[in-house]
Amino acid sequence: MTDVKALQQERTQLFKDVYDGKVPKRVPINVGLTLEFAIQYADKDLAELQWNTANLEEVFEKLCQNFITDTNPAGISLRNPLHYQLLGARNFIMSSSGFMQHPEIHGLEVDEYDEFIASPYNCLMEKVLPRIYTELNTNPVQRSVVFAKAFKAYWDELISGGMMTQRLTDKYGYSPIGGIDILTEAPFDFMADQLRGFKNITGDIRRYPDKVLAAVEAVTPLMIKAGIPPQPPSNYSSTFIPLHMAPFIRDKDFEKFYWPSFKKLVDELAAMGYPSMLFVEHDWMRYLDYLYELPENTRMWFEYGDPKIVKEKLGKKHIISGFYPITLLKTGTKQECIDKAKEMIDILAPGGKYVFNFDKGIITADSVNTENLQAVLQYVAENANY
Repeated sequence: MTDVKALQQERTQLFKDVYDGKVPKRVPINVGLTLEFAIQYADKDLAELQWNTANLEEVFEKLCQNFITDTNPAGISLRNPLHYQLLGARNFIMSSSGFMQHPEIHGLEVDEYDEFIASPYNCLMEKVLPRIYTELNTNPVQRSVVFAKAFKAYWDELISGGMMTQRLTDKYGYSPIGGIDILTEAPFDFMADQLRGFKNITGDIRRYPDKVLAAVEAVTPLMIKAGIPPQPPSNYSSTFIPLHMAPFIRDKDFEKFYWPSFKKLVDELAAMGYPSMLFVEHDWMRYLDYLYELPENTRMWFEYGDPKIVKEKLGKKHIISGFYPITLLKTGTKQECIDKAKEMIDILAPGGKYVFNFDKGIITADSVNTENLQAVLQYVAENANY
């Protein structure tokens, strides 16, 4: 137990040093493996186990035993099918293979922009949610009952899963910091994601630009509130913000509709003492100068782009991770995979402000060669010393 505690303290210090702007003893590893990966890796039925989560601990044990990371690799899912079924969800539906899928839907009609702008919260509660969740499309009394059942199911699973991962964190000596504490969205992404849909929002910014801009500004306070973790302010907390739409819109639209409210979100959270962890989805290379303007030590997990340029432009101010292509773990030899890890370390590690991670989450067990994955993680743990 003493050795495990010492290991946990050492791992925790790696992240503290990075977040405090110091060069750590070695590059920390923050690789989370998805619930779907974990279940498939343990050779269990994906659909069945998501309905019977009491048996997940033995599945997560296999991850902890077989993959070297500094944070707990076992991640519970926020998309538990039970509460979605109780709500009659249209936005997240389990496929026949057991994966939770997100169809392209919208919950806000174009003629309801003014109503939304006047009171985003009320419009969400009264119009949007009953459309997305069909069991809420009923009288106020029944709606309250459905909401209460779904809310309890969600929190029962979340608390149970949290206790389970905490046991594994202590058992295997993982750092309690470095992961995600809470999630919010960039205001424009929130409008695009489920309110208007990706397709509709791209048309709206041409046909109704003033209404889109007003709606994005109106919803920003809700996104800020959603991004405040439950714990007191800390340099070691983390608000996760996945960034969706920016690479798919024109530069002038990004500058007008996306950037101001997104920057306000990150700035406001930082001012309250809550750093943000951005998943910089797709290719943001044309927006690097914007990202530089975010509060110092904002954490940025990159999917695509040129790591050398990102390190040069952002690496002295912000904390970088990502870039390593998980596709190589499937197609490459073990040595090629290790060589790629060395390349990423050589580019991104100098001076600190780097956390090792892949370019995206690993969703299925057959999307990678698990032996390559193990070899890469072992190499980083043993060779990424400063």
